[in-house]
Amino acid sequence: MRRVGIVRELRRYPVKSMAAEALASAAVSWHGFAGDRRWAFIRPGAERSGFPWLTIREKPDLWRYEPRFEDPENVESSRVVVRTPEGAEFEVADPEFARGLGEGVRVIKQYGGVFDTFPLSVLTVQSVESLGGLVGQALSPMRFRPNILIDAGEPGGAVGAFPEDEWCGGILRLGTLRCRLDKRDKRCVMVNVDPADPAAVQAGVLRTIARERGAHLGMYGTTVEPGTVAVGDPVYLES
Repeated sequence: MRRVGIVRELRRYPVKSMAAEALASAAVSWHGFAGDRRWAFIRPGAERSGFPWLTIREKPDLWRYEPRFEDPENVESSRVVVRTPEGAEFEVADPEFARGLGEGVRVIKQYGGVFDTFPLSVLTVQSVESLGGLVGQALSPMRFRPNILIDAGEPGGAVGAFPEDEWCGGILRLGTLRCRLDKRDKRCVMVNVDPADPAAVQAGVLRTIARERGAHLGMYGTTVEPGTVAVGDPVYLES
């Protein structure tokens, strides 16, 4: 194995396209992070489409809705409560909450998670910084909604502009978790939304990724061996 960095941040998204929960450690199963993207809202009239979900693309201020598990130690059976931008709190399955998101919007729960492609998303600090240099402004990693943010510039790491590109197809070991990086993450207009200011949509972010990176940034992955990962864990690339 070769050390390639350290875990800098861990995040899960209890409700698809809403705000993240920062975690000190995470249990990771075949379905990804425990509790990740277990709930999602469906747009009216889009049920039979290939992508029926209500997301940041249609409603950028979803970033400002903050979900949390009432029982973080037992997330698969815990209720999820969402704090709205106005400060009100609703249980995620409350019909009144869905009505507030739009006429005809409804919620579903899926134990295996509502994922676009793969259950894990991996990104490096260096990729975010390098892209920021191309865009001409500092960017938050949260704009790209990773589960695992890795700092490849830590001692023993391999520093490069977009280091995870070289890891594609390989297996990472983080704590007791082993995950395979299956493919590069193809980005969409969601990356144009700044989580700190959802009203500030910046089309130049996706345009830059498309022009310089073939629209890809970061990696999608799957679990090879379930385990637990924590912030500060060294990250190894298996040969």
